Amino acid sequence: MLDGVSLDQLRTFIAAVDEGSFSAAARKLNRVQSAVSGWVGGLEDQIGVVLFDRTGRFPKLTAEGVLLLADARNIVSGVDTLKARAKLMASGLETELSVVVDVFFPTALVSAAAKAFASQFPLTPLRLFVEGLGAAYQPVLDGRCSLGILSTLPITFPSLVSERLGEVPLVSVAAAGHPLASFGQRIPRRELSKHVQLVLTDRSDLMAGRDYGVVSPSTWRLADLSTKYAFLKDCVGWGGMPLHMVEKDIANGTLVVLDVDDMPRTGFMLGMSAYHQASEPPGPAGRWFIDQLRSSWVPSATVGETK
Repeated sequence: MLDGVSLDQLRTFIAAVDEGSFSAAARKLNRVQSAVSGWVGGLEDQIGVVLFDRTGRFPKLTAEGVLLLADARNIVSGVDTLKARAKLMASGLETELSVVVDVFFPTALVSAAAKAFASQFPLTPLRLFVEGLGAAYQPVLDGRCSLGILSTLPITFPSLVSERLGEVPLVSVAAAGHPLASFGQRIPRRELSKHVQLVLTDRSDLMAGRDYGVVSPSTWRLADLSTKYAFLKDCVGWGGMPLHMVEKDIANGTLVVLDVDDMPRTGFMLGMSAYHQASEPPGPAGRWFIDQLRSSWVPSATVGETK
């Protein structure tokens, strides 16, 4: 009966293949050769398939044995993974780490942290989501994500605890061919109101009735930052962007930083913090992820330093 197949039988089968003989497998497993032969023979009887051709000096895998060897390795590996993961869970490690990342947060930092996370916690799945404004807070508030790497909003969330990570410069830009790009002096806000402002819209209701950084009464609201970036480069309107996404365009003249009254030309500094529910502090994996982002943070260059 297949239900009677044991892990010991499968491990012995694999050892016999890897070591090249029953006697060598017996030495590796610290058993007598007759026990190894008995385990393998019993496995063959239970599954109804001959795994080894024993007519030569050394047992040789049959064609059926070659195919079933891969299955045996997968089963044993799966059980070993289960045991290792259960041991980690018992020690307090999260079963998975779900993180929502603000769309303005530097992707390179997240990618590097995720790569290092895979090496540090190979048995802990990492789930990453990217959102903006209130929609980035929502998964943390409703418990879908245990951790949020989020920008500061002009509203408070009493149930959340935050840890400061750093700042991202936001700059107002327009395409080189846009009228605002060649204004020739500091741009008054009344001039901005004559042109379409491209604005990232909130896909949640948390910011309903609030406008964040909106200056012009003429706005086009876009659901994602990549579309906003494309529209800016195509001279559809002007708008704010994180410096790390547009610094190459500024350097090559594709986009121009707008010198606007009451706005620092070097960029408005947007604070970034790690957020979690006060009642559910991060476990070892979450704590490591936060510390990794903080330790790898390199402050972005200001516009004046962009080459």
